Amino acid sequence: MRNVFLSEDFPMTPHTEIFNELLKLAVESGASDIVIKSNRPGFVRLSGRLKPVDMDPISPMEVMAFVEEHAPRVFMEQWEKEGQVDFAYSTEGVGRFRVNAFHQRGLVSVVFRHIKSRVPSFADLNLQPDPLLRMAQAKDGILLVCGATGSGKSSTMAAMLDWINQNMDKHIVTIEDPIEYTFTDDKSVFQQREIGLDVPSFELAIKSVLRQNPDIILIGEMRDRVTFETAISAAETGHLVFSTMHAATVAQSLTRLFEFFPPEQQVQARRQIAGSLRGFICQKLIPKLEGGGRVPASEILYADVTVKNLILEGQFDKIQSLLESGIDSNNFSFNKDIYRLIKSGLISKADGMRFSPNPQQLEMNLKGIFIKS
Repeated sequence: MRNVFLSEDFPMTPHTEIFNELLKLAVESGASDIVIKSNRPGFVRLSGRLKPVDMDPISPMEVMAFVEEHAPRVFMEQWEKEGQVDFAYSTEGVGRFRVNAFHQRGLVSVVFRHIKSRVPSFADLNLQPDPLLRMAQAKDGILLVCGATGSGKSSTMAAMLDWINQNMDKHIVTIEDPIEYTFTDDKSVFQQREIGLDVPSFELAIKSVLRQNPDIILIGEMRDRVTFETAISAAETGHLVFSTMHAATVAQSLTRLFEFFPPEQQVQARRQIAGSLRGFICQKLIPKLEGGGRVPASEILYADVTVKNLILEGQFDKIQSLLESGIDSNNFSFNKDIYRLIKSGLISKADGMRFSPNPQQLEMNLKGIFIKS
């Protein structure tokens, strides 16, 4: 039996199984992620910072045994062939986790992401609801939630879908790898499909989703041109599509969309994207000033007539000034939201400056100087 506790005052009662001990500790400590590397003690991520766990090193045999015991059988061929696999893992009384197992230097490592059992609300996430609700109530189109890995994209998307579930009668089909938040039908009906368990491949799930009579489609990640073209097709036929992208800002997100298309199709792509896009929500997590944890800072672009015209004309360089101008409360930059978080006492000025894409401008904003359109 092992004693497992964080090196900074997080004791716990040991369990018989080392992984469940570590996961229980992580959840009780408020960690978002758990990192396990063969021949090393575990690490947990608290408020964005990686902290070591005071425990014995975990052997390669223990790590390998965990993967072989808990990865679904249908994934084992992929594990043996590709050396990496994603799956979900649950342990009673502790919670549910998204798991990525992979090889490095001939040994196995595992990373766990804790998935909260309750779908968060806008208030839970300290998000400004008005621009999100405006997008969530769109009849059709594509809505993209963007940010780096671990920036809370799935939580924001889940909060929007939960609001729809409580207020609108929609048929919602999700395609995820693996499923993160699980929803209970309220006014809406959810069909949640997990790659590998409910459908063999992401490509097959995407190909068949339009035949499943959805009102809303959630695609776990906008990963390639085929996925994006399916999303455009769905949007053009009256569906609302939620998805995520790995991009740091609205400007970068817009650029990435056009990277799906070859140069000779850029004009056509501008027409399609301008017609189908409903908006971007980009976010990053900043440590809270008090109480631990992190709060999202957002950059939001609602695709109104002005934005659509800028996309059609290829004037992407004007998007940032539109976000900064303050003409429309539904559009705002990271600096404007970081300014709000500092003024409300949720984050420190130092952290605001550290996470700002333009700290000099943020300093001006804090002195009451803003860009005018």
